Amino acid sequence: MEAQFAPDTHDGYRKPICCSDHMLSERDGGPITTANLTLNYTNITSKLSFVFGKRVAMGFEMAESTRLGFIGAGQMAEAIARGLVNKGVIPAQRISTSDVSSGRCKVFEGFGASVKSSNAEVAADSDVLIIAVKPQYVRVVLDDARPKLTKNHLVVSIAAGIQLKDLEAWAGGDARVVRVIPNTPCLVGETAAALSAGSSATKEDVELVKGMFSSIGKIHAVCENLLNAVTGVSGSGPAYVYLAIEALADGGVRAGLPRDVALSLAAQTVYGAAKMVQDTGKHPGQLKDEVASPGGTTIAAIHELEKAGFRAALMNAVMAAAKRGEEMSG
Repeated sequence: MEAQFAPDTHDGYRKPICCSDHMLSERDGGPITTANLTLNYTNITSKLSFVFGKRVAMGFEMAESTRLGFIGAGQMAEAIARGLVNKGVIPAQRISTSDVSSGRCKVFEGFGASVKSSNAEVAADSDVLIIAVKPQYVRVVLDDARPKLTKNHLVVSIAAGIQLKDLEAWAGGDARVVRVIPNTPCLVGETAAALSAGSSATKEDVELVKGMFSSIGKIHAVCENLLNAVTGVSGSGPAYVYLAIEALADGGVRAGLPRDVALSLAAQTVYGAAKMVQDTGKHPGQLKDEVASPGGTTIAAIHELEKAGFRAALMNAVMAAAKRGEEMSG
């Protein structure tokens, strides 16, 4: 079934109409329609009593008693943890981690988080447990953590390609599980993420995860069958953009600019162009046309990009990443 969405809410995420697990019912303020879903969803959100966190005037903060654990202390785990700490969502002292790499553990210790000797110890010392290992190791670490997991734990997996049904089975029959596909710009408070909730996850669980990730960027709720597409667009997307920035800078150097100037111009150009898309609401094609004057330099450059298959290459990259995600799902 193709996903349908209500308009963006004030929190920067959208509610998928097709995902029935967490749809509002008539008792929440009327029948569900595309027209009234956003209003109803906003109303019910304001009534929720969070166990682990709350919305505050300047964003979201986790409840004082909530502990956050990371099984895996890699680059993505660090980006999420640092982002949450930098945004004041949770102090580093309430974050713990475990990892086979002592170097990665020292990174977490460096910003104030604690390091545990085992995955089970992290699970025992956390309320929200983020599984941040490579997909092939997810089952192994959940097997380690499972004896310490209770119905009070919320398990959040950021591993690409591992389905909710498998996560729930490996974490335990009544496990409350949410899948999230984030990306590394969460380190600077600019992640682009999407989530899908498991069968036992509650509305409060979904709100908690949305609160966490909306504090370090934007998050959308989608049906699980769309998460591989999310991986292709935004999960892997920063790498495509870094290649584009590097190529722009190399072009500037080829044209005679100093390397530092070329790189600064390229990065700021990408940042500014993205902000134009977000802030103006204009279609990228329209913004492109506004730059490209008849017979000018920009249209000459665009012609070269079209001859090189620039758009098709990006589309193919998204599809390749999404396909690989499907393969990893088994």
